[in-house]
Amino acid sequence: MDMRRVIGSNFARLRKEKGLTQEAVSEKSGFSQSYIGWLERGRRNPTAISIWLLAQAVDATPSDLVQPVEE
Repeated sequence: MDMRRVIGSNFARLRKEKGLTQEAVSEKSGFSQSYIGWLERGRRNPTAISIWLLAQAVDATPSDLVQPVEE
């Protein structure tokens, strides 16, 4: 699995675990709702700063977003 998909999958999982909508995360992070959707589908290549901001929006750490989940 490539890193974009890892980040997107982890972000979507964390967002849902916190009971947050894409819209709510968009407001908290400053990213558009369409960006969040593209990110969750693994179609965005977020920068280190973006990963930091996204992690903050779901009350997680950047490492929570980049750590591959064992299947």
